Amino acid sequence: MTTLNINGKSMAVEAEADTPLLWVLRDELHMSGTKFGCGMALCGACTIHIDGQPTRACVMPVSAAVGKKITTIEAIGATPVGKRVAQAWAEIDVPQCGYCQSGQIMAATALLRAIPKPTDKDIDQAMSGNICRCGTYPRIRAAIHKAAGQA
Repeated sequence: MTTLNINGKSMAVEAEADTPLLWVLRDELHMSGTKFGCGMALCGACTIHIDGQPTRACVMPVSAAVGKKITTIEAIGATPVGKRVAQAWAEIDVPQCGYCQSGQIMAATALLRAIPKPTDKDIDQAMSGNICRCGTYPRIRAAIHKAAGQA
């Protein structure tokens, strides 16, 4: 039995130490907001926060998450920055298919916590590892600027 701190709650899980955290979140805890994309940390669909840093859950073994603060898309709106990002995403109507959007929102929230007033270059750099197959990048950038109060 392993205990994880997920979204501010202690949760006991049954998983081998090398099981990717993504599968524990989705399959054992039924938190389906974090998506599987590539399984190789290349697309960003599985982005969560570990101790406030954007992290790819598909390659992080559950054993590496023990003792860390894990935040998923299900709780991102509970933070002031996460709430602003989620509101901006809805107001600008960012998602097209929506599959990548939880990872995009998680990455954008981490960016705005680190750089409250990002430039386009800051946004491009922070979001470069998050792929949107629908090509909503201009709306993603606009939503980040809006959440930063730069609309």
